[in-house]
Parts: sequence; structure tokens; C-alpha cells
Amino acid sequence: MSGTDPTPKLEDVASRAGVSTATVSRFINNPDVVAAATGERIRAAIDETGYIPNLVAGGLASSKSRLVAVLIPNLTNSIFNDTIEAMVEELSAGGITVMLGLTGPHEIQAEQMIRAAISRRADAIISTGPINEPIKALVRRSRVTFLQVWELPEDPVDIAVGFSHPDAGRDIARFLMGRGYQRPHLVTANGSRARMRSAGFKEEWLAQGGQAPSEGEVDIPSRFGHARRVFAEIRRLEVQPDVVVCGSDYLAQGLIVEAQTSGLRVPDDLAVVGFGNTSVAGEMRPTITTVDIDGRRIAREAIAAIQRRTRELAPGERRIDVGFRLIARESA
Repeated sequence: MSGTDPTPKLEDVASRAGVSTATVSRFINNPDVVAAATGERIRAAIDETGYIPNLVAGGLASSKSRLVAVLIPNLTNSIFNDTIEAMVEELSAGGITVMLGLTGPHEIQAEQMIRAAISRRADAIISTGPINEPIKALVRRSRVTFLQVWELPEDPVDIAVGFSHPDAGRDIARFLMGRGYQRPHLVTANGSRARMRSAGFKEEWLAQGGQAPSEGEVDIPSRFGHARRVFAEIRRLEVQPDVVVCGSDYLAQGLIVEAQTSGLRVPDDLAVVGFGNTSVAGEMRPTITTVDIDGRRIAREAIAAIQRRTRELAPGERRIDVGFRLIARESA
């Protein structure tokens, strides 16, 4: 990993707080046995140095914990589920204990989960959740193997295994333009990756001579239940769209149901595009045009990267692009 600062040690905390290492250890294991003022100094020193307590110290004969933390924002209606399931299966088969954590959509909870994984000396952390600057600094200080999956930032915290969300949006725009659609409506989840896809779509759509699409937004995760409100908002638009681009297959499924219930034909009166190629996309009637991400390849690449690190082999690429493919089905 990048960075040259040494990993903070117990002695660093003790020195900054003006106490012994034994006092710091007692505070970490049982804060109530330390005087309140002393505890505040130790807590401040821990924050200032970035020290992460080793909760498994002395319990291992090896420096390898054989523990991997897999962090995901949510499980319900998650487009990450196939990828996560593949990772857990492969890691478990290799004798690795998997700690699955739910970070929610906010960075503060993700940071807490990452701290918990580091404190247990996880060999690696695999994250699909939000990353901010404090999390980046925390990970780089800890020197833990950290994999961002489902995204492909230009400068990963450590290793990224994913695909270009702007390119996925551009691909959808080119596909719909080629099919003759003229009035797209974008329904974007309020997360960075969904916004990147929307931005890519709009950039390509306008570059191809299309008019600016209408837009709506839903909370993360976008799901079937959002569809009724979204469809009602669409019906109130002065210019009705001829195609709706959704942030997930679950939302696309819900919109198809709402459209058909109101008497519209899909795709003749209103076309719908999803994202993620979940099982519902191929089982729904009409089947859903969507973007497929090879979750099992993401899992394989992530595990290979972890193995290279744990076996101290030559480092591989920091950005691993697994690509995507648009699957044209009946809904658009």
C-alpha cells in the first residue's frame, strides 16, 4: 500500500498521553478502571495517533488471522448479493473465516466497521460501501489489504476490482439512441456510483444530439417499493418519456408493474431499463433489459489479490477492470 508513516504502536499512545503502556492497555480492555481525566487523555492520544488496538494479540502463533471482512451497505434488494455470495463461498472453501458487516449508506458506520475489522487484524477488507477521506487515511495507516469492489476509482485506496460506471451510463445511452428512443427519464439512486452512471448517460445522450432527459431520484437502495411514487411523478411530467432508465432491476420491475396496471404496454408505450442483471430481470414478463456485471469474476479477482498479498508475491494491478455488458431483452 502507499504511504510511509509507521503503523502507530501502543507506546506512541502512552507517550502522547503521558502514561505507561500498562495504563493504556487497562483503558483499552476496561475503560472504567482508569480515572476519567486519564481516560480522556488516552482517548485523545488514540485519535491523534490513529492507533488501532489489536484485539487478537497473543492469541495467534502466526501474523495471519485468516479472517477477511466483507462489508456491504445492505442485504435487502442488494445488487451486490451474487458477488458477495461468491466471495463468501470461495473464501470459506479456502479455510478463511468471513466477517460480514452491514455498513448502511453512510460513511460513519462504514468507518466503524472498518475499525472493527482492523482491530481484529483481518488479513483483508473487501468493501462495496462508501469511502471518504478519513476512511482512506485509516486504511493507509493500518496497512491492511483493502479492496474496493464494484467501482474503479483512478486512485484506489489500495486495490479496486470493478468497472467504469460512467462508461456503463454511456453504453445505455448509445443503446437507447440506436433503438430510436427520444425522451428518456433517469431514475437515479442518491449514491455516488448511480450518479456517475447518470452523468455518463447524459454526457453521451447530449453528445449524440438528444434533448436533456428528465430526472428523478430515489433513496439507496432503489427497490420495488419506490416504483409507485416514481411512476406517479412520471405521469405528472408535461412531456411523457418513452423510456425510463432505472438504477436497479428491482425498481425496473416495480415500474413495469405500475405501467401495466395503469394500462400502458411495455415497451410499446413505455420502455424500461434496469441495472445489475439480477434473477428477476430474466424471470419477469416482459424480461428486463439490463446491464450485467460478472460478480463471480469480481470475487475471483478479489480473492487472487488477497492471496498475492498474504503469500507476499509480486503485487498485481491496483485497478482491475472486469467490464460489463448490456443485455437487450423485452422491456426496451
